[in-house]
Amino acid sequence: MKKSALVCGAGGFIGSHMVKRLKSEGFWVRGADLKLPEYSESTADEFLLGDLREPEFCQLALDRPFDEVYQFAADMGGAGYLFIGDNDADIMHNSVMINLNVLRVCAQKRIGRVFYASSACVYPMYNQLDPGSPNCTEDTVYPADPDSEYGWEKLFSERLYLAFARNKGIVSRVARYHNIFGPEGAWNDGREKVPAALCRKVAMAQEGGELEIWGDGDQSRSFLYIDECIEATLRLMRSDWIGPVNIGSNEMVSINQLAERIMAISGKTLRIRHIPGPLGVRGRNSDNRLFQEKLGWQVSQPLVDGLKLTYPWIKSQVEAAARNREAQGSSG
Repeated sequence: MKKSALVCGAGGFIGSHMVKRLKSEGFWVRGADLKLPEYSESTADEFLLGDLREPEFCQLALDRPFDEVYQFAADMGGAGYLFIGDNDADIMHNSVMINLNVLRVCAQKRIGRVFYASSACVYPMYNQLDPGSPNCTEDTVYPADPDSEYGWEKLFSERLYLAFARNKGIVSRVARYHNIFGPEGAWNDGREKVPAALCRKVAMAQEGGELEIWGDGDQSRSFLYIDECIEATLRLMRSDWIGPVNIGSNEMVSINQLAERIMAISGKTLRIRHIPGPLGVRGRNSDNRLFQEKLGWQVSQPLVDGLKLTYPWIKSQVEAAARNREAQGSSG
């Protein structure tokens, strides 16, 4: 009998890629989200448009048995959205409402397994002050001190999933994502993350021009390509390990180094100019030892390989947007 899955947040970046992967494995897949995927048609067998903050829509989305439920839906974005303070109430309210609704219905319907996408933003700021040696092992999350309300919400929601697993018979899996990137993600709407933002800036820049970077550029991060994120997620979902566990790359780079790699791929030489902007923690890197121990697998793709796939896609989006603007100008 064909297995079935529900992907909450199927109109978003990670969710839309998960739908494609599950379909390639022969699943019957239902997607649920406020919006359809922006950059390609969904491959889901059925796509329900609606608001997962509404209990009635959650009941509709989960009106049949599923072998696997993936919960990616959240109010989120990059540093320009998460760390400016203006969106904190919405971020916390919207995401908590989604998770409460999904869990309540999953408990009622005795759903097979539920995956929850948490974030590296749960880790305490005091362990991420040195860009050269951040500490993000899973057991360092307490005493809690996330750098944003987004991180606090993610930490609370982790506890929700684990509590429902203990008390309500749900089989849950929890992963902490570290900066997932790739084609078909946000790149110009204020919610994009740093790889997409820098790819866009480089694609738009003229040879010899400037590339603006927030802060001094010495802040460090690791970035995981979307295909390896999906593979790691499926391995966790189908394992006996509950988590929470990191899913990310342990190839740490500074933002300046990231910019240099993107410029090398583009063939452009640009002057980096550092400007004020929201930054988050000084250093963050995925510690993958627990994942390797529990699941016997590790990510292996170098950062540059993922950038070589992502930059051309964003460049094509930049060029298409420019052509649209020209067409609108000429028709006006």
